[in-house]
Amino acid sequence: MKKAKVLTDKELKKVVDYIDAFDKYAERNKAMLLLTHLCLLRVGEVASLKVCDVVNADGEINDVFFLTAEQTKGNDSRRVFVSKKAKQVLKRYIQSDLSVLQRTFLFNTQKSKRFNTNALTTLLKRLYERAAIKGATSHSGRRSGITALSAKGVSVRVIAELANHKHIATTQKYIDVNDSMMQNAVELL
Repeated sequence: MKKAKVLTDKELKKVVDYIDAFDKYAERNKAMLLLTHLCLLRVGEVASLKVCDVVNADGEINDVFFLTAEQTKGNDSRRVFVSKKAKQVLKRYIQSDLSVLQRTFLFNTQKSKRFNTNALTTLLKRLYERAAIKGATSHSGRRSGITALSAKGVSVRVIAELANHKHIATTQKYIDVNDSMMQNAVELL
């Protein structure tokens, strides 16, 4: 099976800019797309996010999301650490539609129904295509985030924990090695 494309920073910016310029549901769609990249969430995990997973009783975005076994792949609960960037994206989304706080699920379709994994997969693929990013899929954000962490020198063990991989070998398959990474590596010698 062909691996999802790993996005460059320029490509990620291009799809976000496309969403900002042309998408009626820009804040929602940016939030869903960027959570795959910034929090290494799987599409099914994004679709299953509940408002109570993300927002605490004080109305603030949680530093860590606790996902139940039913929300994750492999039926293992997991912690998701939330970066400052991810918090900003989520705040903008919620501020753009305060009715979000009255719902159970964080992301709803235009028809006010909860996103399912297939619908979200299709939406993300369509956003990449419309932004002219060839080969990108709903899994590209996750692969891109994992590769970016590796390129910045984060231990594969830490990345595996963040990605909720049971085996480091799985995480290593996600990492796309490029010429820049190899050049940076030899400069360390």
